[in-house]
This record gives sequence, structure tokens and C-alpha cells, in this order.
Amino acid sequence: MRTAIATLALLACLGIPAAAQDFLKPLEEFVETIVPPRTPAPRAQPAKPEPAAPAVRAEDEKPAPPPIPRPRPETLNDQEAEAPAPEAVEDAQEAEPAPDAEAAPEKAVAPEAPAVASDDRIYQTACPALLSGKVVGEMLEPIAEGICGERSPLSVTAVNVNGHQIDFSAGVTTNCEMAGALADWVGAVDAYANAALDSPLASLETGTSMMCRGRNGNAEAATSEHGFANALDVTGFTLEDGRRIAVEPNWLPAAAPEGKMLRQAHGAACGLFTTVLGPEANDSHNDHFHLDLGCHGQSCTAQICE
Repeated sequence: MRTAIATLALLACLGIPAAAQDFLKPLEEFVETIVPPRTPAPRAQPAKPEPAAPAVRAEDEKPAPPPIPRPRPETLNDQEAEAPAPEAVEDAQEAEPAPDAEAAPEKAVAPEAPAVASDDRIYQTACPALLSGKVVGEMLEPIAEGICGERSPLSVTAVNVNGHQIDFSAGVTTNCEMAGALADWVGAVDAYANAALDSPLASLETGTSMMCRGRNGNAEAATSEHGFANALDVTGFTLEDGRRIAVEPNWLPAAAPEGKMLRQAHGAACGLFTTVLGPEANDSHNDHFHLDLGCHGQSCTAQICE
């Protein structure tokens, strides 16, 4: 059909008369019967996109249920019980009657907690000076007297220094730190006596040690370091040759050999104890040296040496 139309259009353009065009019409109809008209193929329609599934918000999601905890085996005497054999479980199930649905469930009775034995032990601290044999003595029971007391007191009767033992005129009750410092101090005095007086020490004359009282014996004053087994009073020394050098009668004259020894003892004490009081401190100490390891100052490093 398109060919016939194109032919007629061409003849019209060439100026061929209409009669000739009428002659060609039967020919066009014959051509159309032989060649069927071409039907244009239908155009494919684009596929419509499927609607996307609505997004699930995080808050709309339901959390998965927590796993069911497995039952824990019962324990006996804090040890895990052995699991019964399968045959024993089956026999027990057959022997047990079916539970009555109408019966009220019995309440589980909690086992009674085992009785806790009271701890009567005494916790104390060992003393290195006592363990090494530097001081001779023994541990005592803890002391508690009102505000006074000491957790690990010692009863000291002698010290081992410079290769020999120096006894105390009376045993003293003190703490470990005081016992160690006391041994070092007696060792220094013994070395001086042996060099300056040609005789080492035989014994140390001791006074007050552990005593719950106020300072200088004043009941209204602060508690003395004696109340914490942290102080000792020394009244003098006895040499191996039998001489006795006491604080009150031999402090003066200072230039005498005995006076020099007492001043050497006083000075050596100031390097080992935090508090050293002698005859020049006050009238309360005119007959003895007071030695202690009390705390002075914010850092407990200040010293009093009088």
C-alpha cells in the first residue's frame, strides 16, 4: 500500500494526467491482494517496578527472647553432685505417681545455712629484730586498756650487740620498732664505753615501759607514748668491770668520764628516736632518759631532742 501511494505521488509530481492515474488503480488493488499490509509490531511496555517493602525501623523490631537458662545441678557440701544414670532416672519416673493437678504445690524449703565457727585466732605481726635474735624476748598477747594498747607487744629482756649479750635490769614491754631502735642504741653506747672507759656494758638499767597514763604523769594531759608501748625510760648503765653510771648522780660534772658517756648516750639516742628527753629538758626527767618513737609534725619526721 505504501508503494502504491508513493507511486501516485510520484506521478502527480511528474505531471502525469489523471486518466493515467485511474489506469493504475486496478494495479494498486492487485498489489495489495498479493502483499498484505504490514502491521506495525506492538511496542513493548516497560515493566512496572514492584513496590519496595516498607523499611522496618529499629524501634519496631522486637528483641529476640532471652534464652531459657539451663537448670543447675544441686550441690552437696559445696561440691558438684554426680549425675544419676539414665536407668535410675527411668526407674524413678516409673515409680513416682502422676501428680494431682488439683493438689496445691508444696513450697520449697530452703536449706539451713551452716553455722559459721567463730574465729578466735589472734592476728599479730612478727618482729624481725626478735626473729634474728637481735633482741631477746617473746611475743605477748595484744594489749587493750581503754585508749591505750598495742596489737603486737614484746617482752624484751636483753639485746645481742657487738658480739655479746647485754641484759636489762628488768624486762620491758614495748613494740617491735622500739625494740629494734633500742638494740641499735645500746650497741652504740656499748662501743663508746668499751673505747672510752675500757669496759663494755654489762646491763641496761630500765625504768617505765608500757603504762597507760598522761604525759609526765598528768592525768589531764594527752596520752603518753608509754600508753602505746612506744616509749622507754632508762636510768643508767652498769659496766662489766662493775662500775655503775646513773643519769641523776653522773650527769654532772659534764667533763667527767661518766658525764661524757651520758652525753654521748643522749646524742646517739637523738639519731634513732623521735623524742629524747634528759635532765636538761625539765624536772620530770632529771633522773632518766625518756626515749620514744612518737609522731611529730605533719610528716612525723620532726624530732625533739632535749
